[in-house]
Amino acid sequence: MAHRTLGFLQRLLPALCGNKSLPCRAVTHTNSICAARGITTTPQRQDALFSSGDSDDKITVNFINRNGETLTATAKEGESLLEVVIRHHLNIDGFGACEGTLACSTCHLIFDKKVYEKLSAVSDEEMDMLDLAFGLTETSRLGCQVCMTKALDGLTVRVPVDVSDARRETEVGKQSKQ
Repeated sequence: MAHRTLGFLQRLLPALCGNKSLPCRAVTHTNSICAARGITTTPQRQDALFSSGDSDDKITVNFINRNGETLTATAKEGESLLEVVIRHHLNIDGFGACEGTLACSTCHLIFDKKVYEKLSAVSDEEMDMLDLAFGLTETSRLGCQVCMTKALDGLTVRVPVDVSDARRETEVGKQSKQ
């Protein structure tokens, strides 16, 4: 069944996206996630165009985790913060549960005001998901929607202390029934 669904999606995505040179607004999967699943599409990018070439220019990103620990990683220009977390296997509990499909708010990050002002405007779809985020601030964004640029080198973002993750609620429900 999963194989048939994947085949259907592979045929459907190009039709939804139309011109491959334009951003696909129908699906917001990140390049690495889509590639791992065999899906080819051009994801919506708000803050930079994705550069698939291997660049020697690495951008440093610091994540302040829920427990106060600082996790440092390198990013490629055009890579989303969610992709950075996934590629480096950073231990941020529950981060990116929907894998960048704009169906959750688990990649919610808090930016310093000066950095936040450098980012592009928040889309309506992102705002809808941010409304569900715990610990929402005026400088909150979803990591799947913020792409790295050289101007963001040395960026430090905070992971909110609490997260809204339906998977966690499901596990609690299963344990209480036992």
